[in-house]
Parts: sequence; structure tokens; C-alpha cells
Amino acid sequence: MKRNPQGDRACLAAIARKAMIDRKLEPDFPPAALQQLAGIHGPAGATDGVRDLRGLLWASIDNDDSRDLDQLTVAEPLAGGRTRILVAVADVDAVVTKDTALDRHAVHNTTSVYTPATIFPMLPETLSTNLTSLNEDQDRIAMVADMIFDADATLVESELYRAQVHNRAKLAYRSVAAWLDGTGPAPKRVQETPGLDENLRLQDRMAQKLAEVRHRHGALSLETIEARAVFEKDAVTGLVVDGKNRAKQLIEDFMIAANGVTAAFLDSRKLPSLRRVLRSPERWERIMRVADGYGVHLPGEPNAAALEDFLFQRRKADPTKFPDLSLTIVKLIGRGEYAVDIPGSTAPGHFGLAVRDYSHSTAPNRRFPDVITQRLLKAALAGAPLPYSNTELHDLAEHCTEKEDDASRVERQVRKSAAALMLSDRIGEHFDAIITGAGENGTWVRVFEPPVEGRLDGVVSLDVGDRMRVRLVSTDVQRGFIDFIRD
Repeated sequence: MKRNPQGDRACLAAIARKAMIDRKLEPDFPPAALQQLAGIHGPAGATDGVRDLRGLLWASIDNDDSRDLDQLTVAEPLAGGRTRILVAVADVDAVVTKDTALDRHAVHNTTSVYTPATIFPMLPETLSTNLTSLNEDQDRIAMVADMIFDADATLVESELYRAQVHNRAKLAYRSVAAWLDGTGPAPKRVQETPGLDENLRLQDRMAQKLAEVRHRHGALSLETIEARAVFEKDAVTGLVVDGKNRAKQLIEDFMIAANGVTAAFLDSRKLPSLRRVLRSPERWERIMRVADGYGVHLPGEPNAAALEDFLFQRRKADPTKFPDLSLTIVKLIGRGEYAVDIPGSTAPGHFGLAVRDYSHSTAPNRRFPDVITQRLLKAALAGAPLPYSNTELHDLAEHCTEKEDDASRVERQVRKSAAALMLSDRIGEHFDAIITGAGENGTWVRVFEPPVEGRLDGVVSLDVGDRMRVRLVSTDVQRGFIDFIRD
């Protein structure tokens, strides 16, 4: 394929659209949904029973280019070393009601699909980036998880309710992380908003405590490399890896906490809930053999704490190879899924996060399971009939898992196509690489720069983790194939 850089974005957008259709995902909103959208003229307003929390120092932290803002956070120091953490989640259900045309489209796709060239949002951008988004300097209605933690990060009490909130600052992970690490200035809105700097530092301190507690209980420190395409106008000019940082950790740990208290709240009311679960890995014996290769002997039964200790030691010993070890463990653990927790049953929990009670509730603009949970919560708070029967919840859990997998495959395919496109005019060049997979299906290598993965042709008597020089021999942009041979 002869590359036309001016057409890179259009090429990838076409590949993405075809991949959506091939996976039976709908890339466009149907006429009925657009007709419903035309009748929505503003965000949801406050009603009786909605608390007014607009005076708090709410802020959002998300990707640099995110416009669908699902959450705000704020902290408050309390007596005795306790800390109050509040997480506000966009009340999407207040605008997109059940069984409407917009809702039916969201039920079909169940998630927004993010590809390098274009985004296929679960809800129209008029909603997801505006009327149901917790935008800066705007009043919005939200579901709030209000949590109090002891000095050792033990949850003391929690409450869930609806409230009116106001986003004081739209912040980005990279700039907040650089400021917290002392390698960059405070973001402009932090400087301009009195008290926000110390509030964010309080949030950071509590997030680090929460992370420490989770990892002591076996939450896994996994770090895989996932490169995103960088565009200059319409040309793909590079691939960059957005690694973990303190700002991402802050949001991750607060969302895990909010999702936990949400699931526990429904359980305490003896109501069903839609859980996000990651079962104990069936391929634990293979994980044991991987650890044996490093001289570490794991227990005979799945043990998250022992696996986390192994991962922690490997990250410390060899940070360069750690992402590839992480990828191996991720593949052996398996993918998460949605499951219904019925009162009186035992929730399978989330092996990777080392938590038992865990829902998805904090991203309703992007994920339909979060909308389902939001509706269950609102019914519970109002003492109203549940919006879904147990049978409907089971069907939705299976459907959401299936469509999430489909969306992930679309995103992965287009990322590979973007990498193939960028390398299409570099056939014959040589690269340093590391083997990331070796088995009956072939051998796979990851090139260090640019960070792409491809197939290694020919018979190679090496194993995962071994390094070598490779030469690029072919690319297939439409299928996202990149092929190397050993030098």
C-alpha cells in the first residue's frame, strides 16, 4: 500500500467504521435517537431531595483531550485524622430515560468506542460532552458517593445521594501528575482557584494510602504498554505510551472506592446489582510456571497477594521487561466480565483489584453498565420498584460483556492499523526488539522504538523476554499486520 499521509485519518476512520459494522456495533445514531435528541434543550435541573453541593471545590481530572467528563472529586479533612472523599458522577439517567430511542442505542453498543482517528460515542456528543457532562464552570446534577476514611484508609462510613455540583477546574492527568511530583508548575486553574491546591494534595495523600492498602491485600501492579497514535493534522507521525502516574492513580483509587460502596449499598438493601468481576484465574498453573522461570514459587491455589509480591519484585528488578511480563500475566488471568449479584448469593469479586464488592458506576456517559447501576441506585434511594428484573439483569450482563469485548477488538484492530500505517514506508529498516509471545500460533516481538508489536517470521529458538535485532519486511494496514524477520 502506498501511503498518503494527508489521508491517514480518513483511512483509519474507514477501517474503524468497517470494524464496527463487522462486530455488529452501530457506528451511527438511528433517526429516532436523533429525533429524541432534538427535543432535549438543556441539562437536568435540581428537584426535591437533591442536595446543593455547588460550594465545594469540585474538580475533574481526565485525559488531556477528554470532553465527556463523568466524575468530579473533592476532599475534606476531618477531626482525628479522618478524611472525607466525595465522588460525583454525572446523572445521565436524568436526561436519557429507560426504553427511549437514545437508551435503546446505548443498550445495543453498551460502550463508547475510542479509535485513533474517530470516536463512536455511546451517547451523542451533544449529551456526553455537554448536557450530561460535568463540564467546567457548569452546574450539573450528579450521583454522589460520600465516603469517610480513617487515618489508615479504612472506610468508616459512606452515603449515596443525588446532589447539584459545580466543576471548578477541568484538569488533565499529565499536568496534575507533574505538579504533584514536583516536576512541573500547578495547572492554571489550580493556581486561580483558592484552596484547590491543598485540596488536591489531600486527595493525593488519601489515594496513595488507599492504593497501599489494596496492594497489601493483593491488588495487582500490572503495567502493559499501549501506544496511541499521534497526528499532525491528518498524518500519523508517531506513537506514544501514556504510562501510569499519580494523577491517574488518584482517580483510579477513588473510583474503585466509589464503585465498592455502590455495590455494598445495593447489597445492604438486599437488592440485586450488576458487578464487574474477574474470577480466579483458571490458568494459575501456567502463572506458577512463569514465576518458576524467575526462581519464584507461587502457592498451588490462586493467591492474589503472592502474585502481587512476585510482580512487585520483578518490576523492581527489571522495569524494562516488566510490561511484557505484565502482558503475559494479563493474558493468563483472563478478561473481566459483568455478572449479577443476587441478594443471598456470594459475589465472585475482582481478583485483579483484590476487592469483593465492585460495580461499574462511575462512567455513565461512556458505559451502559454504569447507567444500569445508576438506575438501580436511584430506585433504591426513592424506594421505587426496580427498573430491571433479575432475568433482564442477567441478559444485560451477558450482552454488556459481549459488546465490550467487541469494542475492545475494534479499538485494538485500529491501533494496529495505525502502527502499520506509520511503518508502511519503513520496510527494510532494522529495530531492537523483545519477544513478547512464543507458541503454536507463532512468535511475537515488540519493537522498542516506535513501541509496536508484530509477528516474527521464521523458526526462532528463543523465548519470551529474549532480545534481538529484527528487520521490518511487510505491513498490511487494512488488517493491522506488521511482520519482521530476525537479523
